[in-house]
Amino acid sequence: MNTCFRCWAEIEIEAMRANLRTIRSLVSSEVRIIAIVKADAYGHGLSEVARQLDRDVDLFGVANLSEARIIRSTGALAPILILGPALPEERQTIFDEAFIPSVSTVEEAAGYAKCVPPGEWMPIHFVIDTGMGRIGSSEDEADQIFRAISAMSELRVTALSSHLPVADEDENYTARQLERFRALGAYLLPELQPVTVLNSAGVMRFGKRARAGDLVRVGLSVYGISPLEDFQDKFRPAMTLKTRVVLVRAFGPGRSVSYGRTFVTPRKMKVATLCAGYGDGVDRHLSGQETDVLIKGHRCRLLGRVTMDQIMVDVTHLQRVESGDEVVLFGRQGENEILVSELATKAGTIAWEIFTGITKRVERVYR
Repeated sequence: MNTCFRCWAEIEIEAMRANLRTIRSLVSSEVRIIAIVKADAYGHGLSEVARQLDRDVDLFGVANLSEARIIRSTGALAPILILGPALPEERQTIFDEAFIPSVSTVEEAAGYAKCVPPGEWMPIHFVIDTGMGRIGSSEDEADQIFRAISAMSELRVTALSSHLPVADEDENYTARQLERFRALGAYLLPELQPVTVLNSAGVMRFGKRARAGDLVRVGLSVYGISPLEDFQDKFRPAMTLKTRVVLVRAFGPGRSVSYGRTFVTPRKMKVATLCAGYGDGVDRHLSGQETDVLIKGHRCRLLGRVTMDQIMVDVTHLQRVESGDEVVLFGRQGENEILVSELATKAGTIAWEIFTGITKRVERVYR
């Protein structure tokens, strides 16, 4: 390990491959997998993740054109689906570089059709809003819009798409949403065109309902975190976020720690300063929430507020701690483990935000 690293993320590619195998075990062998790698592959590093997983997935899913082009620049060959709506000026590039757009409206479709030369066609995914309220045609208008798009010879709908807003929370609502989407798909495409709807939580709860040729869009679970607690033991977290002890000091009672003096030592304490803060992605909302880190395999409590470049922790219970010692912010060390979902709960947020909040200042180290 390069001892110059002050804060770094160790990323295990084989863990992602193992997670993809687990995902495949939850669906039929003929279901195709879209690995969601938007937002820098959930903070894991888009270029390297795409390069390494290219042969392990059927498609990559990204938010926008710029992310799609990053993947293509790595030499990855898997098709790339752009999940979000494109800007009008991006459409020609999307066609020219053979990306697959997601289309919700007739206006979008007509814009893409203008980019296609005579005699050629462009594959698109038609998005139907069945409850997310973000993109997609309404269910009431889906038939009319789909027919209009189908009349454009330059375009070919290769899949119907929707998204599940509460697959990890409300199983009954999600089941009804899936039934409506399936019924609409059977009406629009009686030849059983593939659909894209199941996300990570959807795969865990409804994976066996996916048909041959369908696509599942999995993000968080690829990186080893389950949105459903009872599935977590089936997945291997791919990232361990680490930092180092930079100072160790002895404090007497009555000493304040960090901004706002929100923590005052009640007794003699040994306090370690770590070289990671919210400038690296340590969420400031972890302050005062009984947050732990791991040092020498033991949990050590965060003291006071998270600052931009450092945090302070209680190491009174450890016999020997010194500058340079390795610290795990989340991940495993010895017999102990801190899951990113634990930190998310303490910070009042979600694992997705913790991952994507890890900044460029943090080195990514792949193994």
